[in-house]
Amino acid sequence: MPKHVAIIGGGYAGLAAAVELARNHVPVTLYESARQLGGRARRVDHQDLKLDNGQHILIGAYHETLRMIALVTQADAGSSPPLYLRLALELTVPGHFSLKAAPLPKPLHLAVALLSAHGLRFYERLQAVRFMLAMRREQFMLPEDISVAALLQQYRQGGNLQRFLWEPLCIAALNTPITTASAQVFLNVLKDSLDGARAASDLIVPCIDLSGLFPDRAAAYITRHGGHVKTGSGVDKIESTPAGFKLFTQDQADEFTHVVCATPPQRLAQLTANMPELAESARMVADFSYQPIYTVYLQYPPDASLPQPMLGLTGGCSQWVFDRGQTHKTPGLLAVIISAEGEHQNLEQNELAHRVHTELKSSFAFLPEPSWHKVIAEKRATFSCNVNLQRPGQVTPLKHFYLAGDYTAGAYPATLEAAVQSGVKCANTILENR
Repeated sequence: MPKHVAIIGGGYAGLAAAVELARNHVPVTLYESARQLGGRARRVDHQDLKLDNGQHILIGAYHETLRMIALVTQADAGSSPPLYLRLALELTVPGHFSLKAAPLPKPLHLAVALLSAHGLRFYERLQAVRFMLAMRREQFMLPEDISVAALLQQYRQGGNLQRFLWEPLCIAALNTPITTASAQVFLNVLKDSLDGARAASDLIVPCIDLSGLFPDRAAAYITRHGGHVKTGSGVDKIESTPAGFKLFTQDQADEFTHVVCATPPQRLAQLTANMPELAESARMVADFSYQPIYTVYLQYPPDASLPQPMLGLTGGCSQWVFDRGQTHKTPGLLAVIISAEGEHQNLEQNELAHRVHTELKSSFAFLPEPSWHKVIAEKRATFSCNVNLQRPGQVTPLKHFYLAGDYTAGAYPATLEAAVQSGVKCANTILENR
């Protein structure tokens, strides 16, 4: 029987699965309950601006995501402005710390960066190099998972090393406090980025909104290749049939040979309630806890510009600030990111925006009062990537039924790359079982 695959969910995971299948001439129908594609990495319209619900960035090691973006952009090659900036790794906290990858081959690019980092004492720089060498000797594998805090303590990575380097990297990648974050997952990210080829550590900063970066282009690609993308069309129920599955939406019921469920993990139990084969996956997901990401946009005068497109912040709740005048051609607009749980969650949005402005002023005294602000709070932005967390696999015991999403089993935490990898794996498994 010819394949016809249903994809439930129009985030990066579901779209990646659909694109990979469409590329291989397998008919797909993608259902997305929202009117807009992208899931938790999507465009947010505000006044005449295109904002994002989070200032997501990529790194050069995220090969599958970059491959997917290139694939769906081929039709626009040469006719559209750049989709992202590719910057050599540079982490700067004004007045406190700076580290920049050297233009040298692996591993010299990182060794020189660590040994020449500003804001660290000489012995701290040596300790950082020793840590990376020790992890390389162990192939970045731990005998058993521990917290990132315990790992840093074990290898004497405290003080400014923890404050300005390892902790910010952990929270940015895992969106989980170091006291509970999985050291093994953190090492997986370090291995592929800092210990990979020099370009693997590059920072990939989008220049357009997150829906335009991949989801909108992916939908066009799927349609061009004979697939269907249905937004505003949520799946209410799934039933197994002798030929595969029947999906029920508000308007109709359709039959498919295969299903890729790429919904948020919170919906898994509801959608698969009548499928005992999925009970163990639903149980794992029920044990998840979640972490927020807050994005605070502040509009300053057009001539207000930062020294770099992306800078770190310390001493308050603000962690990173992005100058969207330099990246998105919206002069004077700054986006401040606050990842993981913290006291900022107890503040009203106006209070939080005022606090963020005050923290920005402490580093950039030239900033006047913003003309407006907007706070976007994703209260369940990612699962907490805790020690020894069990995550369901993409291939399930139910034949021809697959799970995709950044929460599914994999080496990475809840990132765009993890989402895309899971979707591609589902698609490749379907393709292999012809």
